[in-house]
Amino acid sequence: MRLSIERKPIRINPDPKRVIARFFFNGNDRAKDVIKLVMEISEEIAFGIVSPILQEYSKRHRNITRILDRSCSKLKPFFAELGIDYKSLTEYRRLLIGSYFTHEYSIESAAFFNPSIIADPDQTELQGGNKRVIISFRAVGEGHISSIAFRRALIDQNNNITVLPAGNYIDEAEIVRNAVYNRKLFFQKAAVTQINIDVIKELETKLDAHFEYSNLRKVILDSQNLHESQIEKIEYDKILWLADSYYEIIFSLDTDISDRVIFPISEYESRGIEDARFVEFRDEDGSCVYYATYTAFDGALIMPKLLQTTDFYHFKMMPLYGEGAQNKNLALFPRKINGKFAMISRIDGYNNYIMYSDKINIWGKPILLQQPKFTWEFIQIGNCGSPVETEHGWIVITHGVGPMRKYVLGASLLKLDDPTIEIGRLKDPLLVPNSDEREGYVPNVLYSCGSIVHNGKLIIPYGVSDSSTAFAEVDLQELINKLEMDTAG
Repeated sequence: MRLSIERKPIRINPDPKRVIARFFFNGNDRAKDVIKLVMEISEEIAFGIVSPILQEYSKRHRNITRILDRSCSKLKPFFAELGIDYKSLTEYRRLLIGSYFTHEYSIESAAFFNPSIIADPDQTELQGGNKRVIISFRAVGEGHISSIAFRRALIDQNNNITVLPAGNYIDEAEIVRNAVYNRKLFFQKAAVTQINIDVIKELETKLDAHFEYSNLRKVILDSQNLHESQIEKIEYDKILWLADSYYEIIFSLDTDISDRVIFPISEYESRGIEDARFVEFRDEDGSCVYYATYTAFDGALIMPKLLQTTDFYHFKMMPLYGEGAQNKNLALFPRKINGKFAMISRIDGYNNYIMYSDKINIWGKPILLQQPKFTWEFIQIGNCGSPVETEHGWIVITHGVGPMRKYVLGASLLKLDDPTIEIGRLKDPLLVPNSDEREGYVPNVLYSCGSIVHNGKLIIPYGVSDSSTAFAEVDLQELINKLEMDTAG
């Protein structure tokens, strides 16, 4: 039996015109020098410089005055050091100073790939057989910094996919840091991130079992003042960087989902947030929440993290803990199994593991699930998003890496009530790069972070050579039959 998979005639490419205006900072001394220079010019000259800036950039950003004002407000400590009363600044001088500390960043100028897909919470006013979906992407811009971007799409009764046009403006979310930290878990993560153990032990003794960000910051500043070495002070800064990995972001309600971009915020994700695997999670009480596992990267350290939302306006982020929360490639099952959360991971970089937990952010005791078996996956095997539930079992789209580091997609079937048991695995790849897909930023790579079932078909969005995104579909029953046949054979 030969399995037929259909490539869809649709490709989503990066759009370098989609830019975000972000705060720009290049050091304390230079910041104060710039502030002093702007303060020396007359009000008339300040107005003459900033007025055309507002006119030019208002066409590119939703509220450029708010953006520039926000950039200026982040400099308040420097105004205080310079003996300048921030409240006495005129509006145009404030905006001009903010403009010197703001730059445009093209979110998706380099690549737009590694998609995941879920049903949109809003399925109202649709014709029968149609489904509205949200697709997340890894968007790569200047400096190879990755962020999470979104598009909304419609799948009709014939499984034709229409991706809705992206909005004209990109919005930066309001950041909220109001987390209460568990001391034991927090410093366990600090040890994993290789922060100086003496610093960890010192701070543990100075904090309560549960503490807030403001408490931690005060303790750290007090401790830093006792040291002269810049190297020692950086170790204390690393603790704050870890604390910054817990945060909430809130987007304005008047934004389109394509305007909402989750950009790296904490130091431990400064080089990018990668490969979000979104899943619609149904709890035992019938409630629904959307989770995404993703990888934070600071240029050296990989930190698995979890994102949570119910409406795609308000997101909570936190690190994942435990021996199973290592490396990349974590994917959450869409419901509890036998009363526990379940996750697939690739903690050693080569094999698939499965693990269970009572708490969604703590993962231990990984169990080996799959090892490379076929020639096209000898280098490594991993998941391509959360498992898809069917009456026959859990379908897991996998990626395999073989000769010449070619990435291909495969598929496996796991037992429904005990997914540690593999019922079947395709002997041959489900999808391989064709001649139109093998060229790109990283050649010979197909990769996905999630699939969805619609009208009896499994729809798989996939990244093409780490550059753009395409779509394919396969008949669900045919896939299950092939999985069972390959195993029986």
